[in-house]
Amino acid sequence: MADNLLYYGDNLEILKRYVKDESVDLVYLDPPFNSNVDYNVLFQERDGTEAASQIKAFKDTWHWTIETEREYQQALEQTASHRLVEALVGLRKILGQSDIMAYLVMMSARLNELRRVLKRNASLYLHCDPTASHYLKVLLDAALGPDRFRSEVVWKRHNARSTEGKWPRVHDVILYYRKSDDAVFSSYRDPWGRCSYTSHAYNRTGWEEVSDVRVDRAWRYTVRRKRTTLEGIRSVETG
Repeated sequence: MADNLLYYGDNLEILKRYVKDESVDLVYLDPPFNSNVDYNVLFQERDGTEAASQIKAFKDTWHWTIETEREYQQALEQTASHRLVEALVGLRKILGQSDIMAYLVMMSARLNELRRVLKRNASLYLHCDPTASHYLKVLLDAALGPDRFRSEVVWKRHNARSTEGKWPRVHDVILYYRKSDDAVFSSYRDPWGRCSYTSHAYNRTGWEEVSDVRVDRAWRYTVRRKRTTLEGIRSVETG
């Protein structure tokens, strides 16, 4: 694989054709997930019957079809990881021929290839949301090993998306795995012991600015909304 080269196309085909075994240092995945549009129920069989558990997402993109069945059988035959095969079989027993299962079949093929191309000291980050994060973690545990899971990063929003009949979804999830114990993890450290963070969120009342500035061993937390300013101190002595 050439350096500084951007590939355009199906990432599964790119991985198979151009990426060599154990040649990648770092992988960040941001696959399709909950699209913020009210789609049809996810756990619905192709004959139109609805399962007892229902959530919304992926419906317009992922369907269980004859092609999905072919990809599923192909995954069982070609997947190098026996645990990943067992995970797929187990998930299908639970989810059946539902749309979320079609999505997981698509993801398992790519996770299998990524397992192949990751270097021994490589790391993998997968960005998802609570709709499928629990299923994807099962697949990652199977592909890389449950002992290779390092942490779960919660990406919290300042503004919740509107929902009806349930709590708002206000966060995404980033799952962090490493290929082996030799994986490289570099922590950022400010040589002056100070750092800052600023983010912006828009709501009906106008722009809101949230700033965190570290002062000695505490953080000064400032919120500015229109002409109102609130200040406080919160300790960060976590050990």
